[in-house]
Amino acid sequence: QVQLVESGGGLVQPGGSLRLSCVVSVASGLAFGAYAIGWFRQAPGKEREGISCISAGDRSAVYVDSVKGRFTISRDTTKNTVYLQMNSLKPEETAVYYCAAVLGWGSHYCSGPRESLFDYWGQGTQVTVSS
Repeated sequence: QVQLVESGGGLVQPGGSLRLSCVVSVASGLAFGAYAIGWFRQAPGKEREGISCISAGDRSAVYVDSVKGRFTISRDTTKNTVYLQMNSLKPEETAVYYCAAVLGWGSHYCSGPRESLFDYWGQGTQVTVSS
């Protein structure tokens, strides 16, 4: 069983920064690094969208255009944690942020990223960008 727990959300002013964390408990015998991890968000009244992904083995990091240059995804295998550093936040980025995992080495898992490719999900953390 794989479990994901997000943290680090909160209230931030426009232009501010937050770092989200996603702690992943992996299945016995499998390496954390063998999972692709994606970050998604869902704003009120909108569909969930993929915003970033790091592939298994950290071979690639993917960002959607709207966050490129402002968000950075990273993995710490010693802590089984993936981070999403978010800078220059905008009010329209107010949303519940989710991390998700899928076991697999293919780069296609981070294509998009698309939520249909991910098998395991966290409960989400609220990010509110407001003055």
